[in-house]
Amino acid sequence: MSLAAGALLAAALALGWTAWSSQRLGKVERILVKRQDDGAQQVTEARVLAKQAEEGAREALAKTTLLEARLAEVGVQREQIDELMRSMVRSREDQLLGEAEAGLRAALQLSAITGSAEPLVAALQLAKERLASGSLRLEPVRSALERDLERLRNAALADVATLARRLDEAVALVDALPLTADSARSSLAAAPAETAASAPGQPAPGWASRLSWWGGRLGDELRSLVRIRHIDQPEGMLLAPEQGFLLRENLKLKLLNARLAVMSRQFETAQADLQACRAALDRYFDRSHRRHAQLGDLLQGVARQAQPGGLPRPDDSLAALAAAAGAR
Repeated sequence: MSLAAGALLAAALALGWTAWSSQRLGKVERILVKRQDDGAQQVTEARVLAKQAEEGAREALAKTTLLEARLAEVGVQREQIDELMRSMVRSREDQLLGEAEAGLRAALQLSAITGSAEPLVAALQLAKERLASGSLRLEPVRSALERDLERLRNAALADVATLARRLDEAVALVDALPLTADSARSSLAAAPAETAASAPGQPAPGWASRLSWWGGRLGDELRSLVRIRHIDQPEGMLLAPEQGFLLRENLKLKLLNARLAVMSRQFETAQADLQACRAALDRYFDRSHRRHAQLGDLLQGVARQAQPGGLPRPDDSLAALAAAAGAR
């Protein structure tokens, strides 16, 4: 009886343990299934997130690639714009260099014709002002222009204004100059008066004294008829009185021509005119008169100063312009 009860109790306990174990295993199983489902859901969500992340990365990569392409395109466009700007600046500078060189060469020719430094100074100053805002490659050109300007300003050139004023004074002296023929005629006209003034008065009483007086008068009259003078330029004595006006006007014209040549710095022409004026002055006008010496000194002074001063050439500027134009 006790054994049966014990067996029954043991069976009941075993059955209870089995039921409890089954219940616990079912609970564990449900937990595992739930966790498995949760894990699967998380994996699915992770896959979705990974896919979304991959798609986002792909889109970001595409956008980055597009941005890089656009950035590269902008860089290329910027380089093209910079190159265009440099080309425009260089083209403008090349144009300025060409214009400056052409202006200098034209001014050089004009200065060679006129003998004046003003065209060269003006051309150098204009080129310096126009190239002042250029790039650094124009710096040697600007330095050369400044050197040539300084050389021209310090060049020893004739004082044209003073020479022109002296030639005006020479023109004013011409009307007061006596001709050689006029001086000779005045001298001959004054001779009888001098003879009469130097002749004795009434003869003294007596035959011998009267004869001596008349002999002296006769000798004086004979001497007054013939006068011997040394004439260096005999053609000056052959001028008629009415030719004196034309001669003076011709001399004035030559002096004015010399003045015009001096003003335009054509010193060789001025020297030729001054030489012709000096020759006419010595040939036709009275050398003993003080006006002759005064005018001669004026002409000599002008001729001494009216000399070509060796106008400096802007060789440094031309060489610098050629070098800058060649460095393209």
